[in-house]
Amino acid sequence: MAARKVLFIGLVWPEPTSSAAGTRIIQLVQLFLANGDEVHFASAASKSDFSFELKTIGVIEHEIKLNNSSFDEWVATLSPSIVVFDRFMIEEQYGWRVQQECPNALRFLDTEDLHFLRHARQQSIKHSTGLDIYNDITKRELASILRCDLSLIISQVEIDLLKQFNISNQILYYLPFLEEPITSTKHWKTFEERKDFIFIGNYLHEPNWQTLQYLKTSVWPLLRRKLPEVSLHIYGAYATEKVTQLQNTREKFFVHGRAESARETIAQHRVLLAPLLFGAGAKGKFIDAMQTGTPIASSIVGAEGMANGLDWAGIISDDLQTFVDETVELYRNEKIWKQAQENGITIINKLYTKQQFEVPFFNRITQITANLQLHRQQNFFGEILKHNTLQSTKYLSLWIEEKNK
Repeated sequence: MAARKVLFIGLVWPEPTSSAAGTRIIQLVQLFLANGDEVHFASAASKSDFSFELKTIGVIEHEIKLNNSSFDEWVATLSPSIVVFDRFMIEEQYGWRVQQECPNALRFLDTEDLHFLRHARQQSIKHSTGLDIYNDITKRELASILRCDLSLIISQVEIDLLKQFNISNQILYYLPFLEEPITSTKHWKTFEERKDFIFIGNYLHEPNWQTLQYLKTSVWPLLRRKLPEVSLHIYGAYATEKVTQLQNTREKFFVHGRAESARETIAQHRVLLAPLLFGAGAKGKFIDAMQTGTPIASSIVGAEGMANGLDWAGIISDDLQTFVDETVELYRNEKIWKQAQENGITIINKLYTKQQFEVPFFNRITQITANLQLHRQQNFFGEILKHNTLQSTKYLSLWIEEKNK
C-alpha cells in the first residue's frame, strides 16, 4: 500500500527549543512518520535560526503564500489524505482552499490550547472582571472546530469546556503531550546536588511575561526573605530587553536568556517556580520538569488538566502567602520534595506515555475515513458553516489577493 500523504500547515516553522507549541507539533509529525506516512510541512512564515530542521527526520518542506491561489493548484497536485491545521487561524486561512481542492481529505485542527480560554483569562486579569468566554475569538475558534473533521485537544479540561458549547464528542480527540515513559532515575541529580529555583518560558507568549513580572514584584521578595541564600534563575526564548532588565544580582534574580536544552537546564535546579496567572492547554515546562525529577510550585490554572486527579508533582496555590509558605517547605523538606518527584513520575507514566495513544489515534482515523460522509453529516453544523454565505474568511482572502495584484 502506498504511504498516505499527511500535510501539516504551520502558523510558523516549529521551534521545539523555544516553545511547547513547537514541541507539540513535532511530536504529531513524528507520530505520523512512525506510522509510515509521508509527511509534508508547509508554512507561509519565514524560518528563524531556531526553526527545527524537519528534513533531517524525513519531512518534505514547502514554502507557501498567504491569500494566494497558487496554493490551490499546489495542494490539488499534492492531494494529501490528511491535512493538519496548526491553530484555528491557519484553518481560517487555508481550510476553505483545502475543502475546495481536496474535498475528501480529512481536515484536522491542532488547537495547541484553546485560544479563546487563554484570551478570556487574560482579559479578566487585565480588567479585573469576571471570566467572559463568550468573546469573538470563541466564535472564530468554535467555528473552526466545527468545520474540521477532528480537533486534537491537549487537555481533558478543554474537552469538557467544549462540550458545554454542545460540540460533539465525535469531532473532538484528546491527545496530550506524547512522552517516553520514565524507566530510570539513576542519572537524576539528588536533592542535595540541586539548588535554587528556575522559571522558564517563551517571552513572546504573554502568560510567561506576565508571570515573570509577578515573580519579580510579588513572589520573589517574599521567598527571598525566607530563603536568603537561594537564587531564582530565569531562562527562556525571546528574552528581549524588557526581560533582561529585570535582572538584579543583589536580589539574586538572574536572567540568562535562552536555554540550549530546557530539560538539562531545569534538571540542575531544585524547584520549578511557575505561579502562572493565566493560560490554557497543557504546560510543556511542567512536562519537562517531571521528566527531569524537578518538583513544581504552580498556580491552579498552571496545573489545570495536567494531573487528571492524580497527586500533583509539587504544590498548587493561588493565595500568595500560602504559595510562598508551601514553596519554602517544598524547597527545604527532602521528604516532601521526593514525594513530589515520585508523583511526577506517576503522572508521566500513567497519563502521557505515547505508546498508549498511538493505536487508538490511528484506529479513529481509519474509522472516520471509512465513514467520512456519515461523519460529516453527523456534524451538520460544520457543513452549514462551510456554506458560502458564511465564508467571510474565504472572501476576505480572495479580496486581498485581488488587491495584491
